[in-house]
Amino acid sequence: MNKLLPIAFLLSMLGFNTAHAQLFGGDDQARRQIVELRNEMTARMEASNRGQLELANQNEMLRNEVANLRGQAEVLTHELESLKQRQRDFYVDLDKRIQRLEGGAQPPGADAGTLLGTAPAPTAGASTADPAAESTEYEAALTLLKGGKHSEALAAFNRFIARHPQSGSLPNAHFWAGNAALQARDIAASRGHFNTVLQRWPQDKVAPDAMLGLANTQQALGDARGSQETLRKVISQYPNSTAAQQASQRLGQ
Repeated sequence: MNKLLPIAFLLSMLGFNTAHAQLFGGDDQARRQIVELRNEMTARMEASNRGQLELANQNEMLRNEVANLRGQAEVLTHELESLKQRQRDFYVDLDKRIQRLEGGAQPPGADAGTLLGTAPAPTAGASTADPAAESTEYEAALTLLKGGKHSEALAAFNRFIARHPQSGSLPNAHFWAGNAALQARDIAASRGHFNTVLQRWPQDKVAPDAMLGLANTQQALGDARGSQETLRKVISQYPNSTAAQQASQRLGQ
C-alpha cells in the first residue's frame, strides 16, 4: 500500500501540470483575441473619422456652391430690373426729344443731330446724353462683374458714375460698384458706395440690398456686433424686402 502512494502522487502532479498548461495556454489565446479585436476597433474608428472628415469637406463645398448660386441669382435679378428701367428711361427720353423736334422747341443753334443724340461724341470725362452709349457702358461694367473680374468691374462702374452723374442707373451703379469692391477686398471703397446709395436714394429698390452689403463689409472687417446691428436695421427699415428676409436668416430669427 505504501508503495502505491508515490505513484498516485506522480499521477496527480502530472494532471496538475496538464491543467496548468491548458489554463495559461488559453489565457494567451484570449490575449491574442483581445489584441486582434482592439486592432479591428481602432481600424474601424479611423475609417469612421476619415469618413466624417470627408463628409464635412463635402458639406463645406456644397455650402460654398449654394452661396455662389445665390449670389448669381441676385445679380441676375437686379440685372433684369435694371434692364427694364433702362428701357423705360430710353423710350421716355426718345419721346421727349421727338416732341421737341415736332414742336419746334429746340434751343437756338441746336440741330436734329444734337437733339437725337447723334452729334459728335463728347470729350473724355463729359457726361454723354446718348442713352445707348450709357447702356453700353453700364452693361460692360456688369459683364465684368459677372465674369469675376472684380477690380476691372469696380473701375468700370467708377467711370460710369463719373461720366453719367444724372443717369437713372446711378443707384444701381453704386450698388454694383460696392459689390465689386467688396469682392476685390477694397472694403473702404465698398462701404463708400453702399453708404452713397443709402444717403442719396434711401427709398430706391436697391437700398435694402445696399444696407445688407454694408453689413457684409462690417463682417469682413471682423466687426460682428456692428454687422448684426446693421442687419437689424435692414429688418426695421425695409421689413418687406428680400434683404430683410436674408438678414433675419443670418440673425437666426
